[in-house]
Amino acid sequence: MNYGKLIRVLARLFGTLLLIAVITAFYFQFFPEANSTTIALTFLLATLGVATAWGLVEAIVASFAGVLCFNFFFLPPLFTLYLTDTRNWVALFAFLVTAVVASHLSTSAKQRALEAMQRRDEMERLYELSRVLMLVDERSTTAGQISQRIVQVFAVDGVAVFDRGADALEKTGAIEGVISDTRLRDAALQGTAFHDPEAHLSVLPLRLGRDPVGSLAIYGGVISDTAMQAIANLAAIVMERALAETAARHMEAARQNEAMKSTLLDALAHEFKTPLTSIKAAASSLLDERPVAQRELVTIIEEESDRLDFLVSETIRMARIEGGEIKLQRQPEHVRDLIDSALQKLRILLADREVKVDLAANLPKVVADAELIGLTIRQLLTNALKYGDPEAPIVIRGEAADDMVTVSVKDFGPGISSKDQQRIFEKYYRAKNRADRIPGTGMGLAIARNIVEAHGGKIDVKSTPGQGSEFFFTLPIAQDLAQETA
Repeated sequence: MNYGKLIRVLARLFGTLLLIAVITAFYFQFFPEANSTTIALTFLLATLGVATAWGLVEAIVASFAGVLCFNFFFLPPLFTLYLTDTRNWVALFAFLVTAVVASHLSTSAKQRALEAMQRRDEMERLYELSRVLMLVDERSTTAGQISQRIVQVFAVDGVAVFDRGADALEKTGAIEGVISDTRLRDAALQGTAFHDPEAHLSVLPLRLGRDPVGSLAIYGGVISDTAMQAIANLAAIVMERALAETAARHMEAARQNEAMKSTLLDALAHEFKTPLTSIKAAASSLLDERPVAQRELVTIIEEESDRLDFLVSETIRMARIEGGEIKLQRQPEHVRDLIDSALQKLRILLADREVKVDLAANLPKVVADAELIGLTIRQLLTNALKYGDPEAPIVIRGEAADDMVTVSVKDFGPGISSKDQQRIFEKYYRAKNRADRIPGTGMGLAIARNIVEAHGGKIDVKSTPGQGSEFFFTLPIAQDLAQETA
């Protein structure tokens, strides 16, 4: 129980009775010739004054006390509560009603005035809070700055802010021990609010969209529900903005990283290609001048130089595709030509492997960028070389259905588990049972997927552990291009 509040109420009631007693003594002792109308108006004015200064309860007490004193001391017969003239009863009742109604109206007007002043004060504080919250910076946590600003602007006892994204809780003021960390986290996760008027504690989720970004606890002070929700909305805006700025910085850093990587790769390509060009030129000269006994070795040097040049170019192309630089040069192409070109470029790696090509009769042309689709086929063939059984063939198939041509590459290796099949086309992902045994970056299939999807097709895999894997992708047939152009 709040004893301080009770004492204040009792003091106001005592003051009210004392005021009525003073008025009664003044007219009874010092101004007995005053008429009843003057005395009644004085009691009425005193009642209105009490209503304006203290409230309705005190005004009602003043009304009844004034009626009793007016009747007892100033209406005949004196010193009794009995009235001989019925008109005095009517007048007394009218005075009582007038005093009570006037007190109520005065109290209501005062209350509305106080509420208007409170709303104005809250609006000014909300404006100030919105202004200072726009100045939050990166030198400290967003949640910590929000809690400090709310305490400063609204002069509350304490504020706690939970940042769900950073899983961080910041407290300012005397709120330690008032609310548990778990309850704040639950408010953010469940999106629920609660108020404890006795403890002067309010907890609200911070959200603008569907999912809360955090929660806010305010302890102490007198803040309306509307202002409380406005504070929570401002805090949510600031936290959402901080998240967006962080994401934008990460994206810019990633973009700059990609640009730097592309520049570095271009520089490395130049550094690699310069000695390769010299080696190839020297080998070509030796082929014309050296004896037959050394010609075979020089031929190997020339072929390996070609292979290194091809690998460097392939690496640069894949890196640029990874960075989002896919510029299609689509033309009608024969699937057979695309496959033969890929096999030719991998001829050294495929020298001791059996490759079967099985294409459907009258296979239509496809709309494709020959270089990029060739890169996709080579990537699937390289995977088959790495993971397939060296004693079993690699099978390439092609067939048409539903205005699309499907090209597949099948190996007879250990296969891929269903769990790995769901993630094998993600960047940098590699099956755990092979990552340590077979070298690679985990980028090849992700790049192949980007190329195929840029063509309007799809890529996927069928695999059964122990029975090999078959990767396949689709391309639109050439007539679709003609229809789009038309």
